[in-house]
Amino acid sequence: MRDAFHEELDAINNKMVELSHRVNKAIEQATHALLTADLALAEQVIAEDNQIDEIQHALDAQTIDLMARQQPVASDLRALVVSLRMSADLERMGDLAHHIAKSARMRFPATAVPPELLLTIQEMGAAAAKICKKTSTVISSRDTVLALELEKDDDELDHLHRKLFIALLDPAWPHGIETAIDMTLIGRYYERFGDHAVSISRRVYFMVTGEYAKKS
Repeated sequence: MRDAFHEELDAINNKMVELSHRVNKAIEQATHALLTADLALAEQVIAEDNQIDEIQHALDAQTIDLMARQQPVASDLRALVVSLRMSADLERMGDLAHHIAKSARMRFPATAVPPELLLTIQEMGAAAAKICKKTSTVISSRDTVLALELEKDDDELDHLHRKLFIALLDPAWPHGIETAIDMTLIGRYYERFGDHAVSISRRVYFMVTGEYAKKS
């Protein structure tokens, strides 16, 4: 019976990894749609967010069902409770990619990002995708050392977020209030995406060690 339980626990973890891969695809495609005014790709990201939601709902239902049937304790219970929270983080990351894609759609046929900010947004998208890929590895491997690295990786995204704000607050900003609001929201979406990835890494650390990682 315990072997069957752990098989189901592994299946939940595998679905979590699958969900993280879908989120990574979403943020990469949303960034590309944003930078290139690719309406078809933006619509694809928006539509596929429903699939991310459905996977998350099924994952949570499976987790709760396993908890109810097996009444796990100690580290097994901790793993299942943490899984519920990680799936919520991943679902929210998918939502943030969805918001970025909607920004691209809203400004079509124009490009939502002013020319002088294209590189910064490209770097933010690349940093977010890098963090998400590492998050997938952390979920899969439960590597606590790698989990702690994610917070440092997120520092790069925070730095780019501050760089974006410096440009938006420049008195010589030439693009008006509407564009400034767009870019403020887009920057926030990427920044929050990274925060959720860090949250997942901390949950993995807790799941493995039973202790909370110290904030750097």
